[in-house]
Amino acid sequence: MTKAFQQRLEQSIAMLRNFQGCAEDVERLTQAVIACLKAGKKVVCFGNGGSAAEALHFAVELVGRFRKERRGLPALALNADTAAVTAIGNDYGFERVFERQVEALVRKGDVVIGLSTSGTSPNVLRGLERAKTLGAKTALLTGERCPEVPPFVDIGVKVPETETALVQEGHLVVLHWLCERVDEAVS
Repeated sequence: MTKAFQQRLEQSIAMLRNFQGCAEDVERLTQAVIACLKAGKKVVCFGNGGSAAEALHFAVELVGRFRKERRGLPALALNADTAAVTAIGNDYGFERVFERQVEALVRKGDVVIGLSTSGTSPNVLRGLERAKTLGAKTALLTGERCPEVPPFVDIGVKVPETETALVQEGHLVVLHWLCERVDEAVS
């Protein structure tokens, strides 16, 4: 193993150790997602760039399966619909691409998860804010650069890291943990 790769692994390990302080927030999110799915509601998530890929990955794990066979669960990643993203972006501006979809698709009792490593992505924040007005439970997965979790976010999970790649690694750990717990709780 090269020295550079070993150093990168050590950075990831340090991030995960520091992330243990977020266990309570992760548990709150876990309970919200499980309660939502048990009530027959849906999980909606979204993000930009790498966070968009993670949102899509999470939704697919719920609709398909994670580790165990179970029924498909209602989940979607709003960033996956390129026609909606480009049409809304063109007609209303990129800041509204998630807000407009949330308005159309989210209902009271759903859980809406926004992913933003900086915590300042205007389209993610607007989507979460609109979800809150519709009676959804809102969560933001973010990192240390997030100035503060906005008041319209019910659950903030902040990876204690500023480097985007490490924040995204932390988000993936949380999303996989959610999948694992959902597998145990929802048949």
